[in-house]
Amino acid sequence: MAPERPRPVRRLRWLVPALLALAWLALGSFAGPYAGKLSEVASNDGSAFLPSSAESTEVMELRKAFDDTGAVPAIVVAERSGGLTDADVAYLDAAAAGLAALPFNAGPSIPPQLSAEDPPEAAQLVVLIDSGADDADAVADIRDLLAEDRPDGLDVLVTGQAALGADLGAAFGGVDGLLLLVAAAVVAVILALVYRSPLLPVLVLLSCGFALAVASAAVYWLADAGAVDLNGQSQGILSILVFGAATDYALLLVARFKEELDGGADRFAAVRRALRGTIEPIAASAGTVVLGVLCLLFSQLESNRGLGPVAAIGIGGSFLAAVTFLPAVLALFGRAAFWPRRVGAGRARPSRLWAGVAALVARRPRVVWAVTAAGLAVAAAFTVQLKADGTSQTEVFLTDVDSVAGQEVLAAHFAAGAGAPAVIVADESSLDEVLAAAQVDGVASAAPAVDETGRVRTADGLVEIEAVLEDAPDSDAALDTVERLRDAVHAVDGALVGGPTAIQLDTLTTSERDRAVIIPIVLAVILLVLMALLRSIVAPLLLTATVVLSFGATMGVSALVFNHLFGFPGADPTVVLFGFVFLVALGIDYNIFLMTRVREESARLGTRAGTVRGLVATGGVITSAGVVLAATFSALAVLPILFLAQIAFVVAFGVLLDTVVVRSLLVPALTIDIGKAVWRPSTLAKVRPPARG
Repeated sequence: MAPERPRPVRRLRWLVPALLALAWLALGSFAGPYAGKLSEVASNDGSAFLPSSAESTEVMELRKAFDDTGAVPAIVVAERSGGLTDADVAYLDAAAAGLAALPFNAGPSIPPQLSAEDPPEAAQLVVLIDSGADDADAVADIRDLLAEDRPDGLDVLVTGQAALGADLGAAFGGVDGLLLLVAAAVVAVILALVYRSPLLPVLVLLSCGFALAVASAAVYWLADAGAVDLNGQSQGILSILVFGAATDYALLLVARFKEELDGGADRFAAVRRALRGTIEPIAASAGTVVLGVLCLLFSQLESNRGLGPVAAIGIGGSFLAAVTFLPAVLALFGRAAFWPRRVGAGRARPSRLWAGVAALVARRPRVVWAVTAAGLAVAAAFTVQLKADGTSQTEVFLTDVDSVAGQEVLAAHFAAGAGAPAVIVADESSLDEVLAAAQVDGVASAAPAVDETGRVRTADGLVEIEAVLEDAPDSDAALDTVERLRDAVHAVDGALVGGPTAIQLDTLTTSERDRAVIIPIVLAVILLVLMALLRSIVAPLLLTATVVLSFGATMGVSALVFNHLFGFPGADPTVVLFGFVFLVALGIDYNIFLMTRVREESARLGTRAGTVRGLVATGGVITSAGVVLAATFSALAVLPILFLAQIAFVVAFGVLLDTVVVRSLLVPALTIDIGKAVWRPSTLAKVRPPARG
């Protein structure tokens, strides 16, 4: 009977991974649809992300006493070079009547306003869209109406706050489908090249898909309940981050699994040992990224603060799938997962490439780190050329859109800020004083707002004043005008300035504050995590310094590329903040993967030999992980949004720089040159290396 006893154990070895795989299949089937529903709970309205303390937010709250419709303006602008014809004017009169009859129109019927040329070459109509209507649908209805019976040669465009928002939402429309498709395709191609197997990439992609499904469901429920703020940027970053992180963790686990199989272990023992050997660096990596992105909770912008928990949930889903589903299917498939490649005892071959790199680093470590650090420092010096003080709203788009073209036409023929004036709220008794103070450079006109009867609009002892700006409301000149306007009217007690331009100004100011506050917090958090993981002070300080240097070099190269290759108009301050958070957190990931293995080997072989062994063992898998992460972040560039294209380049280039240069050359060379002192004050710093020979 004794020989029969192991059978239940053998069955259990199959049963546990099979049940885990089935549980994930069921969970993925339930949660998967939520990945396509995130757009339903996402908002791209920038005004909703400002802190309550912002002046423009205070003005929005005060304006509710004047008008509870919360109407958003859409501006119809028509242009004909050489002058409008009688047919054009008749068409515009009919269009005004048709627009006034639309169910979402919250304003009175206003006749077309003609430009000042003789004969007039342009006309504009303002449509106020009720807050209860969907801006995108309303703008689409306006454009459909204007397309009817339009005279040949007359250009008619819809711009203004509502149209810009609708076009921005359309640009983010590819988040649910196109972005995921591109990311999955990129990961599949790279994994096929890395593994040279048709099955293993499918298993890894399933792990990524399940991770995204679970994360999407959690984010959907939280956003629907109002617990987190989700926008198109966060939604896109969530998808890319999950695919990149889940693949990175999978590469590390699969590499260790193959290493154990090559050492002669059976599939179940190989999975156990692989999981035991990688759980610490994977958990430390996930924990570091989670803590890093949660530092965004210190932001005063709801859009930034919302990304923190959204990204953390994504990393959590990636970690969960990597340490449960993937080990289960690897145990079930065993060596067959690598088909047609053969793996098993005696088939392990050290990489000649990484053996050569390790030999170079070990032979002349000081020269290697000095040259590498100098090159990174030179690249970092170009950071001063980075223009990260904000861009106009019309410069956000990388493709031609009607709202931007309409804004250009509006600026050419009218006071560019006519459709989106600055709004001043002041005490009714101070009306004349505020009107006088509002006459600053850049303000075309200032007058009290009136209702449909022509009376000055007042409420609760307050009066509302509209200041039309000479420049486009999202331009740098308009921002400067609002700053001058605020300086002038603040001399009158209780006067506040809001409106679209003020919202943009407050957003930029808050973004710059966030960057100055959050970056030091991220550094401190990551340094503490490394100290706890490596049980050392010297090594964490060293690793943090190398990642900061790598980030500086990345931003320097980005400045050159953005300014001289792509010709970008500038960058938002959040590009630097998000780039720092992701690059430092993800860059530390690869150092964690390397240094945990180096520490493990150093305990047996000494620091010098342990570093060489760790670099050879992890070089291929970490570089593959870096290539995958860079490629997945590059997929963000398929969305025609300036911010996402810049984040795509910054993170992709930075990750490649970190994996190819910093982790492969700089960190190992410094570790070897410093020697066992790198582990101070841990006991490993006191261990004598084994005698040679």
